[in-house]
Amino acid sequence: MPETRKGLVLVYTGPGKGKTTAALGVGLRAVGQGLKVLMVQFIKGSWHYGELDAARMLGDDKFRILPMGRGFVKVGVEKPDAEDVRRVEEAWQFASEQLLSGEYDLVILDEINYAISYKMLEPEKVLAALRRKPEMVHVILTGRNAHPALTEFADLVTEMREVKHPYQHGILAQRGIDY
Repeated sequence: MPETRKGLVLVYTGPGKGKTTAALGVGLRAVGQGLKVLMVQFIKGSWHYGELDAARMLGDDKFRILPMGRGFVKVGVEKPDAEDVRRVEEAWQFASEQLLSGEYDLVILDEINYAISYKMLEPEKVLAALRRKPEMVHVILTGRNAHPALTEFADLVTEMREVKHPYQHGILAQRGIDY
């Protein structure tokens, strides 16, 4: 079988933990191979996450992470908060421009699946950009409830499934492990 090379679309989804962590691991691996990485975080924004400092240590020219949300979005409300929608639209505008520019070898769209499932971003817009991206640009989409059209389009889909969680035993999120 001949070797084929192309920019891959990877989706990390499911109810278990580890979606962003898996994407960060691929990003770290990519930097180690000389690739330039951008992570746009669609929901995160109010907490200080360890990956922000780690990326700065690697250098903004190698691994750039931009938290563009406010933090947690209210789930189950009929309409999402207008400020959250505005921020998602702003994040998408920036992310899609960077994706199509070819400046980055890997673009991680962290928590974009949440933005889509909360009806803050149309999946068709994301699919259109993925279809137009430069051939060798890799893309990772994270978050629960990945849209079926995106999972169909992707080259790899991994679903994280919770088997056991420390929270069930009263253990809260741990610095350096969960954030």
